[in-house]
Amino acid sequence: MSNHQKYKIVTLGCRTNQYESQAYADQLKTMGYTQAEDGEIADVCIVNSCTVTESADLQSRYEVRQLAKKHPGAKLLITGCAAEKAPEELKSIPGVTDVISNKDKEFLIASAFPDTQVPEFAIEQFDSHTRAFVKVQDGCNSFCTYCIIPYVRGRSRSRTIADVRREVEGLVANGYKEVVLTGINIGDFDGNKQDGTKDTLADLVREIDTVDGLERLRLSSIDPDEVDDNLASAILEGKKTCNSLHLVLQSGSNVILKRMNRKYTRQIFLETVDRLRKADPEFTFTTDVIVGFPGETDADFAETLVVMEETEFAAVHMFPFSVRERTRAALMPNKVPLEKIKVRKQEVLRVKEQISYKLHSKFVNKRMWVLTESTDPVNPGTITGHTSNFLKVSMPQIGGVLPNQLVEVELLENTPTGLWGEIVSFPSSPSCKTMCCGGKSCGSK
Repeated sequence: MSNHQKYKIVTLGCRTNQYESQAYADQLKTMGYTQAEDGEIADVCIVNSCTVTESADLQSRYEVRQLAKKHPGAKLLITGCAAEKAPEELKSIPGVTDVISNKDKEFLIASAFPDTQVPEFAIEQFDSHTRAFVKVQDGCNSFCTYCIIPYVRGRSRSRTIADVRREVEGLVANGYKEVVLTGINIGDFDGNKQDGTKDTLADLVREIDTVDGLERLRLSSIDPDEVDDNLASAILEGKKTCNSLHLVLQSGSNVILKRMNRKYTRQIFLETVDRLRKADPEFTFTTDVIVGFPGETDADFAETLVVMEETEFAAVHMFPFSVRERTRAALMPNKVPLEKIKVRKQEVLRVKEQISYKLHSKFVNKRMWVLTESTDPVNPGTITGHTSNFLKVSMPQIGGVLPNQLVEVELLENTPTGLWGEIVSFPSSPSCKTMCCGGKSCGSK
């Protein structure tokens, strides 16, 4: 393939989609394609779509039409969950070349270029990111009443530990210091062994924790009932595992959790938080919350706010309930009026800002290791990053510091957009000579 050929990929939705889109980009680059810049016409366009909400459906269709308009004559390939849900509708949009189902996602490039030797579907880098997402699992067996994902992603299936390790080693060799293990429901990870036995997510974490050169290891979204003692130990005792989890709440009401067909209670959620925080007081959590689920009363909603305040999340991703066809929740009575959902959204956002600010304030005057990520376009001379426990930190860009460097930072001030600090040392500093804790705050164990 000649070097003048261009590609354009639009990704919507989850980290798993982000991983898959990066794999497409790596395949196309190996085949001689380069990414189309703004104003350039692409030869191949891919939309990796999402259908988790009605808004995601609309955005997916919008992106398809925009690519068809801006890149006339390109191969326009549509995949992802919106494509799985409504393939004929997307195929009917003028300019669309093909719609590829989720089960054939890994063969998208091969199907588009049947006469070309196509590289393996795997990632070697993660464009425009300093942390790389690695898909370890796909599909879901949970069938939460509001969620269409099991219908469009299929049943749970896992990669092998050896396969995941090889990919992580390749990313580290390419300079990545932080990796996030991700999937549709990573708590279902079983290692895809052929002898009838099963690995666990804890087994995977312990294995990846031994990869030379990796500084930080994170897990993506996980349910509290899936954080058993084995997984908790793997996270808490790992040398490179981060002391932060995206622990899914959805609702603080047991009544609503049961109607959602979630497998845990508010008590299990809070016990999981308490267990990890007792072992490491600096452990932090982010979460997802749905507001306006059918039948959610003011009292149910108030319970969600209480759990938010008790947990003091570093960040909260809030979603208004969205009716998804084929799900049980779509047929449930007692839908919450839109105006009430809007009020509850604002209340969640208000509490979210308060608790995040309160949490961040506890770390002022501490020294912590930060992995730098990007320069701040609004404030020249400033670079931002995150601590191991996922606190956002901004600092002056001194000493030639660049993105993807671990630096020790004295946290001086809390602001509404995160912590402000100053760099006090680099990894070669005697205060943490061997980076023994993978960038966690420590006293050099």
